[in-house]
Amino acid sequence: MKNPEFLAADKVALLLEVHHRLSDVYGRQINYFHDLDPLSELISALLSHRTRNIASGQAFKNLKLLFNSWEEVRDAPTAIVEQAIAPCTWPEQKAPRIQQVLRQITERCGTLSLDFLAEMNVADARHWLEELPGVGPKTSAAVISFSSLRGKALPVDSHHFRVAHRLGIIEEKIGEGKANRVLENMLPPDFTAQEMYDHHQVMMRHGQKICFYHKPACEQCVLLDLCPTGQSITAQRESSKIGK
Repeated sequence: MKNPEFLAADKVALLLEVHHRLSDVYGRQINYFHDLDPLSELISALLSHRTRNIASGQAFKNLKLLFNSWEEVRDAPTAIVEQAIAPCTWPEQKAPRIQQVLRQITERCGTLSLDFLAEMNVADARHWLEELPGVGPKTSAAVISFSSLRGKALPVDSHHFRVAHRLGIIEEKIGEGKANRVLENMLPPDFTAQEMYDHHQVMMRHGQKICFYHKPACEQCVLLDLCPTGQSITAQRESSKIGK
């Protein structure tokens, strides 16, 4: 039996091989999909929790159309904010939460802006963000990476998590929240912010295009020879064909 340190080294090597193969498929130097300031990115991330991108995107657009500033969102009647973000899941929970976050930022900073995060190192900036209600590692990483900060942090969404788990890189029981920093720490320390962003993007896209939650397209997967889950699924499918 391999000792834990050897297993850990195996997983690091596996993750890097996965990164290179998926980058060959989905690209490198991937364009950032947002160019939002950090506060706007935080609101976008809070809206996106357990919500499809198209729905959370519409909710964000509704807020921008209805209100002229985040100060107006903060001070508006909660029912109006809730109505604006109705396309996303649980608007009755997210509306008061978003207003609570906006109030706390104002109280802590004296103004409603997160631009000061650019002057902090990534670890301190993420710690600051995660002291806000409803902000965990995934959200703080999204703000640091996706916003105009363009910092080095690894968001892990459900697609990304599913691919990593099926490959045996992480255990399902650790959950998306803890997987965030576990997977980030497994990547090379000299990875740039762009490479970290690329890694999230290629893992996420593979989950969306091949490694589906239901009926993954394992036969089309460039990682099949590395994936115990995919090998098991394809073996079951072949056995099923023979049995017919």
